[in-house]
Amino acid sequence: MLRRPQRASVRRKRLIRAFAALAVLLGLAGYLVVQYVTGGPGAPRCTVQPEGGGEPYELSPEQAANAATISAVGASRDLPERAVTIALATAMQESGLRNIEYGDRDSVGLFQQRPSQDWGTAEEIMDPVYAAGEFYKHLAQVPGYSRLPLTVAAQKVQRSAYPQAYAKHEANAALLTGALTGRTPAALSCAQSRPAENAPGDTAQVRERLVREFGPEVLPRTAAATRAAGRTLTVPVTAAAGVAADQRGWQLATWAVAHASELRIERISYGDRRWTAEESGKGWQKVTGDSRGIRPTDVRITTAH
Repeated sequence: MLRRPQRASVRRKRLIRAFAALAVLLGLAGYLVVQYVTGGPGAPRCTVQPEGGGEPYELSPEQAANAATISAVGASRDLPERAVTIALATAMQESGLRNIEYGDRDSVGLFQQRPSQDWGTAEEIMDPVYAAGEFYKHLAQVPGYSRLPLTVAAQKVQRSAYPQAYAKHEANAALLTGALTGRTPAALSCAQSRPAENAPGDTAQVRERLVREFGPEVLPRTAAATRAAGRTLTVPVTAAAGVAADQRGWQLATWAVAHASELRIERISYGDRRWTAEESGKGWQKVTGDSRGIRPTDVRITTAH
């Protein structure tokens, strides 16, 4: 029979082993969650580089595409950057910027909106353009929302059980907003974002998505103004409401790179910068001149063949 000190020692050792095993399991669970969110090692990545340097914010192409859609819908409504930041931080907390088909009770989509709470049908809410539009519609009804703390503004729309949780996403949401609105040029780039399955792209689909997310005014009405020559869609850049022409150009170019994998985009050019799927790891590269003679004030989006 073991003496009391010996039995106590055995119990301590077993307890230590149990805690060690639990720590390993928790670490593995955390690792799996991270891999699920980011896509795992070697998966395509999008990064936003802070102005002036610093630690970049990283997200998957899926998350980047959803964020770009949220920003574009805000632009279509002539909303300020603060509205986009609030919307992005909310979607980061509610869904991790993923358009998920499940949630608490009947919540679905990017903002975890509920059909039973008059946000629309589940099918409508699963449409990122519709969901973002509904969020902004409710946000615009909050008096002085742009001057409120982000947690307060988001909570007045969402009515979450954990309103303070939005605060932890504010810095990354603001960084992402700067890139997606074009205020910080060439800040977002997607690496290893090859066109899916080597399938051909479709400029008509790119045009349709641009119009649906930014509104019809994003493309001039005349066929001569917006050219689709073969695989390249050329969009002349003009100033928008409260947005200078150069910022508007980067807004459109950044939208395109965020959707590059989804829309099978091979090359994007604006100003003196170019992004290509083939050399996506190098980000936006400076170019000098263009032998094809297309104006540098145009955003050119070329799909895969």
